Formats: sequence, C-alpha cells, structure tokens
Amino acid sequence: MDFESQPLHRQIYARQILAKAGVGANHRLLAAFATVPREQFVGPPPWVYNDFRNYRELASTDPLVLYQDVLVGLDTARGVNNGMPSLHAGGLHALGIRDGETVAHLGAGTGYYTAIIAELVGPSGRVIAVEYDEALAEKARQNLAGYANVELVRGDATEWPNEDADVIYANFALDHPPPAWIDNLAVSGRALFPLGYPALENGRRGGFTGRAGFLMIDRRAKGFGAKFLQPVSFVWAEGQQPPPPGRHEGLAEAFRLRRGYQVRSLRWHRPPQEGEWYGEEDWGLSFEEVGGE
Repeated sequence: MDFESQPLHRQIYARQILAKAGVGANHRLLAAFATVPREQFVGPPPWVYNDFRNYRELASTDPLVLYQDVLVGLDTARGVNNGMPSLHAGGLHALGIRDGETVAHLGAGTGYYTAIIAELVGPSGRVIAVEYDEALAEKARQNLAGYANVELVRGDATEWPNEDADVIYANFALDHPPPAWIDNLAVSGRALFPLGYPALENGRRGGFTGRAGFLMIDRRAKGFGAKFLQPVSFVWAEGQQPPPPGRHEGLAEAFRLRRGYQVRSLRWHRPPQEGEWYGEEDWGLSFEEVGGE
C-alpha cells in the first residue's frame, strides 16, 4: 500500500476526501483510499449519483468521474448507494484501524469500503464482511475475491461477529446496539454505527433514518466509553423485529433535546441510571464517564 505509486487521479481523490473529512495526517488511510479502484465496486456505466433528492446520470463513461465525493447508486429502487467517501474517511480515521487487527464490516454493500479496510489491516489482519442483501453480497464476493484477508458472509449483520473483533464498523442504522456487537468487542476494541430512529412515510417506517448519529463505543477495563461523532443519514436495517413500545419516541425526544454531544459512556447489562441521554432496562447512554473516571 504505497500512496506515491498510485495513479495521480486517485492520489488527488484521496487527498480531497480526507481534507473534506477533516483528517489532516493519516498516511495509511490516505494510501488505502488511493489504492482501491472505486470503479471495480460500482458496476459498469452508466453510473448515477444521488444529490440527496434525486438520482442523476453522470454524463461520462470515464472512471475518472467516480473520484469525487458523491453517492454512487448501487440499487436505486431501494436507495442503496456506495456511501459518501468523506463520511467513511472520517469514520475510519476515528476507528484508528491498525495492522493485524480483526475488523467486522457490517453492511458491506458491494465491498468498496471493505477493500479499504482490508488495506488498513494488511496481510496479517482479517476482515469479516457481512451483507444482508443476497445480490449485493454476491457482487461483493466477486469484487473482493483478490483479498485473501477478507471473509464474505451473507447474513444478518446484527448477529455478527460471532467472535472477538478489534473493530466493528456498521454501515446501516439501528435503534439499539445489538448484543453480538457489544459482547464480542475485544478489550480496547472500537465499534462505530449509526444510532437513531427511522423516517416515517405515510405513517409507516421508511427505508432511511429520520434522525441518527454516528455512535462510537470503545471497550475499556471498567466498561464502555461512548460518544457521538456527528449527525448522519443512513439506510435503515433490514429484517429486524418491531422495536419495544416507546423506543422510537424516546430516541426522538433524546435527539430533540440536543445533548448527544455530552454522551460519555454506554451502560450495558447494568441497572438504569438517573438522567441518561436515553436508556432501557439492559442498556443506556450516559453522561457519566466510564467507572467514574
């Protein structure tokens, strides 16, 4: 993974993406974005991009046009895109993925960001990529065939990983942290996922978030740290059971109060506390530091 040996257009793209994400110095991430060819993961032209209102066709079949900070459509009927590069650059920078780590990439799509993660963990590391949609999973399997350090799983990503992982990176939104993610997070491990509630369309749950934030959880000796990185908009998780009564209303109220920036820890399988940002019997997000630190 050598930045200087990559094509000039991918070097420029990587520099622009990291700059927009506010990442000033991360040579490994810069090299990873410059190394992976985006055109291999978005299908053949014509390509379409999402301007957050409509899909528009890119008026070129030159792969050069893909190297900008845009959402490229993968399944436009369902609103599934190859995510915004600067958003993922910021998330991956925050996760601080290191050589040799085990990473669970959940909601892998066609595998573009999986490939970037595979570059970050290197040959001694491992990436478990999970995708719920069968068609996307098959495309990811083909696209990632050259990565010996990637295992592709077609399944429910809320049930993975099934072993300890150093990093868990989920690219779909949920209204709770699944037990598999928290219980299988290694000591000093980091998890990042969009937490929120779904949008309503004609009184029914839509396919995207109504409100969500990128929630980072890190496992420490005395518990779990937690903080919101930024507001995000993501596709909503598929195949989930209906939420407990009041969950979405409670999350909506928590977001309305605008105190997410004060969240400091995750309460997990411990009694509820007073004054949490949001909480249920088995989990909650607290304003208190981990273990009173």
